[in-house]
Amino acid sequence: MGLWIEQRRGELRETRHPVSARVVEAGTVRWQVGEDVACFWRSGCKAFQLRTALAQLPSESLEWLSDADLAIGAASHSGQPEHLARVRRILRHFSVHARLLRCGAHLPIHLPSAHKLLGRRQKPTALHNNCSGKHTFMLAACRAQGWSTDYLPAAHPLQVLNLSTITELAGQSPGTAVDGCGVPTFHLPISAMARAYATLAAAMAGDGDALLGRIGRAMGAFPELTSGTGRLDLAVVRAATEPISVKIGAEGLFDIALPARRLGVVIKVHSGNSEALAVAVAAVMAEVAPGALGDWTPAEAVVLNVAGREVGERRAVWAAD
Repeated sequence: MGLWIEQRRGELRETRHPVSARVVEAGTVRWQVGEDVACFWRSGCKAFQLRTALAQLPSESLEWLSDADLAIGAASHSGQPEHLARVRRILRHFSVHARLLRCGAHLPIHLPSAHKLLGRRQKPTALHNNCSGKHTFMLAACRAQGWSTDYLPAAHPLQVLNLSTITELAGQSPGTAVDGCGVPTFHLPISAMARAYATLAAAMAGDGDALLGRIGRAMGAFPELTSGTGRLDLAVVRAATEPISVKIGAEGLFDIALPARRLGVVIKVHSGNSEALAVAVAAVMAEVAPGALGDWTPAEAVVLNVAGREVGERRAVWAAD
């Protein structure tokens, strides 16, 4: 079976985006479309990287951390004020200075926040980086274990543990490269990613690793912290009619854990197109988890011109092999 997201302008097709997806339950692929494409997981694996970092912290720190703190630790946040405030709170608790963050600086993803920063003639800092929550917990883990705070190299003890965690959860050893924020990222088939998300779903339901389950539930409870205003992963969680945890990745990747169904779902738009990804998520979820997103239709299903006039559509096109 094949799936494409087709963009039409008026009555004519403008472009098509091929889609692959895998759904895993208890380690077994239950549904699939497209090839089992391998790609970089990027931000899609932040829940598991956070699990590794938290395991290095003393128990009293785990008791102090709120679910909102865990959500920002697994986030690709938008650099909004509430995101920065949450990261600063965690840095203060662990007595870590923001200058030690090695993720690099970029403007907030949230455009009003970016415009405000530029209007004040201020430069973005590492706090504005969408990965600053993850890097804060990496720093905290290094401090707790007495490791070097240069945690970026693949040979660093924390990154060695991350590789081990990913290998175990995915069921195979990944390829590695350097992510946008500087830490190692992992190259895997989407079926392996879905296997890990099925484990996350089971843990969220109380069947498996308690700490991983807490992370997944925190992500579902605070999507405004793991994501940001106007973004796809926030829209999906808000549309959900049952417990859910989702994480967007780079280049057209989307990861979903459905604890009530014990399912892990991973969707990849091969072109990396973000508008096509939103339509693909809606189409795949309607097939594999009917009712889980209610009657949600993504805004990206409509093609608008610059004046805001509807001039076309994006729709799912299914085809037999």
